[in-house]
Amino acid sequence: MAHPKRRQSKSRTLKRRTHDKAAMPTLTKCPQCGEWHIYHTVCGACGYYRGKLAIEKEA
Repeated sequence: MAHPKRRQSKSRTLKRRTHDKAAMPTLTKCPQCGEWHIYHTVCGACGYYRGKLAIEKEA
């Protein structure tokens, strides 16, 4: 198993971690109601997913 001989500097550690940031979720408009929702999820406003009713919403 590898054992480091010297401590890694802060700048080197941070350079390695530049790609570990959280990405913004992709949003799309619902074709049924026109509300924005997260891609590949059920619309929270109307309850439709891919043109089919997935969750029964109360009026």
